[in-house]
Amino acid sequence: MDTPNPLTDEELAVIEELAGAATPGPWHVRQLDDDFAMSLVAISTVPDIGAGERWPDFDHRQIVAATLVQQPRYVDVADERWDENANFIANARQDIPRLIAEIRRLRRLLEANGQKPEEG
Repeated sequence: MDTPNPLTDEELAVIEELAGAATPGPWHVRQLDDDFAMSLVAISTVPDIGAGERWPDFDHRQIVAATLVQQPRYVDVADERWDENANFIANARQDIPRLIAEIRRLRRLLEANGQKPEEG
C-alpha cells in the first residue's frame, strides 16, 4: 500500500464535520431477526440485548445502518463480511473523532518541538 499524502488541516476539518453531522454515538451492532429482514445485522443507537429481537419489538428509528437484510435479499455483500463491516461502521462512530483528536495532539507536539507534521 502506498503511503498517502499527509492530511491537510482542511481535510481533517471536513472529516470532523462529517463525523459531527452523523447521528450521535455510541453506535452498537445488533443482531435482529424477523420474518421481513431475516437475520438483520444492523448498526443501532442502542446495544444488542442478545435476544434476536423481531420487528415490531424493536424500534426501527434506532437503526442507523444495516449490513445484512436477507428477505428480500437487498442488503448483502458478496464476501459475507456483514458482521465485520457492521463492527467497523459502529466503531467508526467513536473511533473517527478519537483519531482526529490524536492527530491534532500529535501535530501540537511536533510543533512544540519545532517540527512540521510533514517532517515527522
